[in-house]
Amino acid sequence: MFRNREEAGRILADKLSHYRNDPTGLILALPRGGVAVGYQLSLALHLPLDVFITRKIGAPGNPEYAIGAVAETGSCSLNQDAVNSFGLSQYELNRLIHLQEKEIARRKNLYRQGRPLPQLTGRTVLLVDDGIATGSTFLASALAIRGLQPRLLVGVIPVGPPSTIHEIRAYVDELVILMTPDPFYAVGNFFTDFTQVEDRDVIQYLNLAEEAMLERAPSSPAS
Repeated sequence: MFRNREEAGRILADKLSHYRNDPTGLILALPRGGVAVGYQLSLALHLPLDVFITRKIGAPGNPEYAIGAVAETGSCSLNQDAVNSFGLSQYELNRLIHLQEKEIARRKNLYRQGRPLPQLTGRTVLLVDDGIATGSTFLASALAIRGLQPRLLVGVIPVGPPSTIHEIRAYVDELVILMTPDPFYAVGNFFTDFTQVEDRDVIQYLNLAEEAMLERAPSSPAS
């Protein structure tokens, strides 16, 4: 049991100390909850923090049931069996995807203030979330990031069920996970405090991480 997301991030940072000060390193956190974990990693590992925005495509009438996910790069991963089981037309599927694309655009504008996604080619990318259940969003994110050709893709997750963790291992170069309980019911069961992270919290974590990186940057020699 973790006290909160920040504690999980600090414990994960101890497992990732070999990436501290990696000049190619970048932490990409899945908002919103993953950003609280990623912030602690950024502080401990001296690596920049940014977000990677992927949205679950929820089934009609049951938005928590994922029939796929769409990433900010435009890539879309669908569970075709789930799509078929709901008998969705292409029109309805496109409508559901478009809803999530609108939310991705809103978050990109809010969290990055117009900045593009950082260049990932040849970099060491730590993809972070606060926990996974079905893993649909994390898997879609990993696939999208893979397409941008990082040198290394490291999955970083406090807790997840064994079956999903087994699946995710095939999509990353390294997977760091602290707990794989069985039976597994919900991510929040493994945190004493799992208060929802809000947009304003995400922005604050990103700003604080950037300030910490600037403070650590070597000063320019006096002219």
